Amino acid sequence: MAVVKNILTGLLVLVEIFLIGVVLLQSGRKAGLSGAIAGGAETFFGKNKARSFEGKLQRWTKVSAVLFIVIALVLVILE
Repeated sequence: MAVVKNILTGLLVLVEIFLIGVVLLQSGRKAGLSGAIAGGAETFFGKNKARSFEGKLQRWTKVSAVLFIVIALVLVILE
């Protein structure tokens, strides 16, 4: 049982680091003045948002957050 806990703890640390990195790479909701000027470009990118870099970052944030919660709950249950 100790081996499983150690493996899950190591995996949890890796997911934590990945989650922090993905969140830090995302831009804010409002990009300031440049977002106001380039607002017309949102109509094109809005359709293809899932394929853009921002869309991928959002997807990876959700996946890593779910993994973090599941692994943390499994570790608590194993205690």
